[in-house]
Amino acid sequence: MDLIAEIYLRLYEAYGPQSWWPAETWFEVVVGAVLTQNTAWKNVEKAIENLKLVGLLEPRKLYETNDEFVGMLIKPAGFWKLKARRLKNLLKKLSEYDFDFYRLRESLTRDELLSVAGIGPETADSILLYAFEQPVFVIDNYTRRIFTRVGILNGKENYSQIQSMFHRAIKGIETMKEYHALLVEHAKRVCKKRGPKCGFCVLNDLCQFSKSTIQK
Repeated sequence: MDLIAEIYLRLYEAYGPQSWWPAETWFEVVVGAVLTQNTAWKNVEKAIENLKLVGLLEPRKLYETNDEFVGMLIKPAGFWKLKARRLKNLLKKLSEYDFDFYRLRESLTRDELLSVAGIGPETADSILLYAFEQPVFVIDNYTRRIFTRVGILNGKENYSQIQSMFHRAIKGIETMKEYHALLVEHAKRVCKKRGPKCGFCVLNDLCQFSKSTIQK
């Protein structure tokens, strides 16, 4: 647990506060969480901008809009037909709370989100943490990569096992947001999938992957 805290402190010192998720409203977070599945964030930004330009970045309006038109607007995010359906599936669930932010924040559960077709643990937890301020840590492939290389994970753990580890070590919604965002930033800048820049890594002395690379 101390090592998890140490990694957070080092990343925070290296990159500073990330203030993630980049969105103007809770609903923009929700939409972005669905659109970012299997695509780069820059593509999500283009899709969200399209929705904004026609005034559809509002839950009830988007819910009542033709699926094909929604798909055309979100096309930059890829898999647009699939993601349009997933958005509509999620909006149907949110409509049960009349799209009311305060009701959703107080009553919408993780199990409800996971019951929506196309919404997996990472998407559900992103919505809960960043849109509705719930203390749940988001596990993504960047987190798995970094912590497997460091040696804290063996690569066989499931989502819940990794999340439980973070929940024991990290307290506070803002810290959870920052930690997740810092891991994403570190993975993109340094701990890359191919050609990691171990020589520039602030976790170098803690990392089993780095040590094994140096020994070779």
